[in-house]
Formats: sequence, structure tokens, C-alpha cells
Amino acid sequence: MLSVIQNPPRVALPIVGSSDLFPVRRVYCVGRNYAAHAREMGADPDREPPFFFMKPADALQIVGSEPAKHIYPPKTRNYHFEIEMVAALAGGGSDIPVESALDHVYGYAVGLDMTRRDLQDEAKKMSRPWDTGKAADGSGPIGALHPVSLIGHPARGAITLTVDGETRQKGDLADMIWSVAEQVAYLSGYFDLQPGDLIFTGTPSGVGPVERGQRMVGAVEGLGDITLDVV
Repeated sequence: MLSVIQNPPRVALPIVGSSDLFPVRRVYCVGRNYAAHAREMGADPDREPPFFFMKPADALQIVGSEPAKHIYPPKTRNYHFEIEMVAALAGGGSDIPVESALDHVYGYAVGLDMTRRDLQDEAKKMSRPWDTGKAADGSGPIGALHPVSLIGHPARGAITLTVDGETRQKGDLADMIWSVAEQVAYLSGYFDLQPGDLIFTGTPSGVGPVERGQRMVGAVEGLGDITLDVV
């Protein structure tokens, strides 16, 4: 049986130390998972349970070891960076216990949740979905995956972002409100998680706008960094 249109290629991430690829299924993103960031966005981190939104898998921009050109999207004048650690699942299921949740994680990568903040803010005010703010083409820059077999499960370490050499975001993985294991377990109560799913695990405080012509460098301790030139 033939497809009536050409099948689009499946997004796949490179893997550190291997020529194999990690095919991506879904991309989940947790909101306000660092206390200081929750406060800067006007939320109370001590009371709010986790919430998630999605990006399309083909909104990912795979970034190698060299600087990549990142296209400033249309229909925004307030385009924000959010540095995040990304967890990639090799297993899944429903109602996964917290105690075994990390058994389903294949590896970790550096990622950015790029956001058309003006469109997101407008959607919030009108109680509409965030898709136009969060799901722009290329809005999920991501580096190569580091397998758990090589690095274990990062639970602490610096997570930073610089713009033109100036530090704009600086936090520690240990400051997450909800750990990676808790995020996996919580999500699996709502979705049947599958191999190939990614979870963007939240951003520290300091999110802000970036302009054309600027260079962003996002880094997570133990996972290296990714560099993007905004064009």
C-alpha cells in the first residue's frame, strides 16, 4: 500500500559514543519546575502540582558540536530562551511507580524551550492553548543524547545559558521541584508513555528575550553545551 503523500522523515537524535540514532515519538515539557522560575512567572511553587504541554517532534532543532543557525520565528517581538535538561525514554507504560521510573530513561541531553512569549501571554489571558507560543518551527533546539550507561542519572549540577557571553540563566538540577522520576511517574498517569518520548524537565529563573544577531550557549553540567546563532 502506498501513501498518498511522501512519508515525512522521523526526527532522530544523535547519541554520544555511537553511530546509532534515537527516534523521537512525543515531546512533553513541564512548566515552572524550578521555584525561582515559578515565582518570576507569578506562580506559587509550594502549592502548584506539575503541569505539562507538548511540542511537535518536528519542532526540534538538532544541534551538533558546531554553532547552529536558529531562525527567529514570525509573528513575535518577544522571543524567549529557556534552558532545560531533556530526558529521553527507552521504556514506558502507564501508572509507572516513582521508584522504578528512572529505569525507563535512556539518556539525557541539553535542550532549549524557545517561546514566543507575547503569543503565550496573549493565550493565557484569553484562556487559550499555548501552541502558537510554544510550538514554533525549530523551537526545541537539542544536543546529542548522553546514554545513562555512560553518565548515570544527573540529579545535581549547573544548568546555564549565556547570550553573547553574558550569563542570563544559572541554576542547579538539584533545584527542580519535581524530579525526573516524579515527572515520568506523573505523566504516566495521564498518558501511556512509549519508547522515543522526550521530557523537557524545566528551566531555572532568568528567562528572557533574544534578538537576531545574538549567540546563545546553553549548557548542563556533564552534558556539554549547544551553541545557536539567532538569524
